[in-house]
Amino acid sequence: MKHDPAARNAFEAFVILSGLHAVWWHLTAKILWNAGFKFIARLMSQVVRWWTLIEIHPAATIGERVFIDHGAGVVIGETASIGNDCVLYHGVTLGGQGDSIDGRRHPRVGNNVVIGAGAILIGPIVVGDGALIGAGAVVVSDVPAGYTAVGVPARLLKPKGKK
Repeated sequence: MKHDPAARNAFEAFVILSGLHAVWWHLTAKILWNAGFKFIARLMSQVVRWWTLIEIHPAATIGERVFIDHGAGVVIGETASIGNDCVLYHGVTLGGQGDSIDGRRHPRVGNNVVIGAGAILIGPIVVGDGALIGAGAVVVSDVPAGYTAVGVPARLLKPKGKK
């Protein structure tokens, strides 16, 4: 309710918000994945993708109070992790590449990060707490805490008050 002023009440949010449904079903798929039922977990994630248009790999780690707004086209890869209190808008990709750092091929997103519509984060990069990723940005390197990344390829904008 805090992140979506269009949701008029908790019942409406519960029934209608596809991002909420995708995250809830991801929790179930993750339990199955961790219990060794990998095929069933992947099948569940694909059914949820068909239903919500949001694809979250069952092995991905998602923190508390993550909000996916207008989630169509969101893709969250296998080794991606998202911290608490983050907001992702439609078309966001947390994608992988062949390079692996400590077994990770996908981005690690800190707490309180906002990722704008259509942003693409690729590879085992780290996005620090409180960072902002602009709409349509293509991020291929780390974003320090509090910074804003914009453009293709993304360039960093310093937080206000920093030299």
